[in-house]
Amino acid sequence: MPDKTIKAMQLWRAFVPKWAFAPLSGEGASRFGGRWNPVGAPTVYAARELSTAWAEYNQGFVQHPALIAQLELRNAMLADLTDDDMLADFGCPADIHQCEWRMHLDKGEVPETHRLRLALIDLGYDGLIYPSFMSPGGSCVALWRWNGPGAPHLDVVDPDGRLPKTPASWL
Repeated sequence: MPDKTIKAMQLWRAFVPKWAFAPLSGEGASRFGGRWNPVGAPTVYAARELSTAWAEYNQGFVQHPALIAQLELRNAMLADLTDDDMLADFGCPADIHQCEWRMHLDKGEVPETHRLRLALIDLGYDGLIYPSFMSPGGSCVALWRWNGPGAPHLDVVDPDGRLPKTPASWL
């Protein structure tokens, strides 16, 4: 397999302000599951554009308060599912992006996106790039491995150290 490692990528993440002390935890996705992860699997979801991060966070509904952080991802092997050729290489139909994953979970079924996640992990991918459902033309990243031994490096861009280090800032 050719090297598909992305040397550096700027990302944007909008998230609940209460979690300002842990912008890279992936625990929200772990608790509730997501399009590209089952419950119990920490995953960082971020967008490649600021406007996409905002649209994905609010899911087209009420505009909730959010904290938006810039992230830098380095040395990640990502499957680019915005590329039709790569989708075809994995034997995936283009309509996988319309997968009704919540409905499948509610029925006790495994969504096709979760099956693809497992296949990609087996192939050594750290995550994937996928088209935004809420922001046409935008794209997102779901990252399953980061900041561990042999994993890609993910940093929050906080040059002045403004993010809190503990949840005590909300007390």
